[in-house]
Amino acid sequence: MSKYRKLTETEIQQLKSQFCTADNWDDIEVALDFNPEHVSYTRFSGTIKLGTFDGEFILAGGMKKHAGLYHTTLHNVTVGNGCCIENVKNYIANYVIGDYTFIENVDIILSDGASTFGNGVRVSVLNETGGCEVTIFDRLSAHIAYVMVNYRNRPGMISRLESMIDTYVEGIKSDIGTIGCGVTIADAGYIKNVRVGDYCKIEGASKLKNGTINSNSDDPVHIGVGVVGDDFIICSGSSVEDGVTFSRCFIGQACRLGHNYSASDSLFFSNCQGENGEACAIFAGPYTVTHHKSTLLIAGMFSFMNAGSGSNQSNHMYKLGPIHHGKLERGAKTASDSYILWPAKVGAFSLVMGRHVNHQDTSDLPFSYLIEQQSTSYIMPGANLKSVGTIRDAKKWPQRDRRRDPDKLDCINFNLLSPYTIQKMINGCRILKELQRVSGESSETYAYQSGKIKNTSLIKGLKYYGMAIDKFLGNSLISRLMSSEFSNVEQLRDVLKSEVCYGTGKWDDLSGLIVPENAVNDLLDAVENGSLNDISQLNKCFADLHADYYDYEWAWAYQVIEDYYKVDLSKADELMLSEIVCRWRNSVVGLDNLVYEDARNEFVLSGNNGFESDPFVTSVREHIRVKTELAEKTLAKLRHLAQ
Repeated sequence: MSKYRKLTETEIQQLKSQFCTADNWDDIEVALDFNPEHVSYTRFSGTIKLGTFDGEFILAGGMKKHAGLYHTTLHNVTVGNGCCIENVKNYIANYVIGDYTFIENVDIILSDGASTFGNGVRVSVLNETGGCEVTIFDRLSAHIAYVMVNYRNRPGMISRLESMIDTYVEGIKSDIGTIGCGVTIADAGYIKNVRVGDYCKIEGASKLKNGTINSNSDDPVHIGVGVVGDDFIICSGSSVEDGVTFSRCFIGQACRLGHNYSASDSLFFSNCQGENGEACAIFAGPYTVTHHKSTLLIAGMFSFMNAGSGSNQSNHMYKLGPIHHGKLERGAKTASDSYILWPAKVGAFSLVMGRHVNHQDTSDLPFSYLIEQQSTSYIMPGANLKSVGTIRDAKKWPQRDRRRDPDKLDCINFNLLSPYTIQKMINGCRILKELQRVSGESSETYAYQSGKIKNTSLIKGLKYYGMAIDKFLGNSLISRLMSSEFSNVEQLRDVLKSEVCYGTGKWDDLSGLIVPENAVNDLLDAVENGSLNDISQLNKCFADLHADYYDYEWAWAYQVIEDYYKVDLSKADELMLSEIVCRWRNSVVGLDNLVYEDARNEFVLSGNNGFESDPFVTSVREHIRVKTELAEKTLAKLRHLAQ
């Protein structure tokens, strides 16, 4: 802690000669090495603490400005070492300002009364009329928010969780605001009850009220020209600029909002991007992206989603007002000019094209196309499994993780195939076969969830799902075999055993975190009974579940392999496992060839002649080679048992 002293009489006289005034000079304390040379035209009131004013700031274009106080008014302010504060039109009040911060040409910065700086604001996400509120705070993860929205059927747990958050928020409350070290605030307007983290840049913002900006040296935040925001949290690495307007919003780590985007009562988690359009009451899980002026996202839950131009949803065509909402599961996309009338659910990694008003639920038919033809919704199950766009997305998401903060709030599983999606495909196969049984294999179309499935689409869907299931189960098995040593059948069977307590049964996607449902229920039981009563503990538990994903995945795969292939892994031998590995190889190569042909079609449409040399095409061929070699190595390892 810095040591302070009173001003000397000589220093007071020098400050007066430099056109400084004070309500009471005795209320001013300064650092031991304080030099008044660089303090002029400044008015002091209340309790003031000043550091030293050594050093210079080098601005854009090479302009230099010496640290100091010039043409400003301070009331109850602590100023750190090496700061420059210049041309404050009104005043700065009730703030602690860190070292080496630059503040220039601002209207007013004040903290007024006890504030929690945006922490504790309740956001009416999804249902604009209430009922799905999420309390935002600066440690909010996508997973906590997901629980608060999707587990409202557990009011006791929700109450305890809200109490935990309220306790955390109460610890933040203060009548003194903070501006961190290395901060730049320039050409800004009205800033009230805003806590600003280290190395944040606020340049040209019009109005910021009741918020926290969790900037730090590892991943600074940038707030740009014309931004207007109130009741908000902005996390590390994010940028909000170019006339963005937002109210009652949580903006997670490494998000990008710009080009006059507007948002209200919305949550944006890691790596989201919003430009030009509008968001209202949305739950934007990781990697939700919208770029276009004509796009409105409203009352929907999304993740890993790219909204096409003119994408729209409606929650207000009912007598009771905007009470309806919907969900596009992870990886679902909307094409240009698409429309969905809520309530509806769209399965993971699906593509929505056209207008859909009949409240479809395709959650058990992932990787599908939902297409409108003559006002009828047609479903093409599994069609997106062979899409080059799907594979491209799966590869780009990890590469586009912009988070540089080592303290990552969201746990993100990027796997395209997981127990979450495979269980839905298995359900989907049952649904499609049941449609065949009831309506007959020769039917031209089948009715499902207010939509239709053509016969050809159903047959292809069964084929694609079967290949994906074989691929995933084979992946899990081969990973287990190739990461373990065994020299006989008994050792092999021991290797295959799973000893973890979670994994079997249903899985869920907690907005980026793929996890067994029974593990989530146990965690929420601990919250409800009070044995887990700290927010940081809860986030750590989610991180632990994320770290143990592959152990849980194998426990699930072990059971499903037995059920799906009708085998007993406790009696596994070389022949049984080799058959599964061969099915895996055929599925991997088969799906890759479908993707390869889809890429070729894209090149034909574009008129591009560089198909064979395209990096993506090259990577597909390399993937086929590597996986074929892996299959041979695995089969060779198994054949060794028979010798």
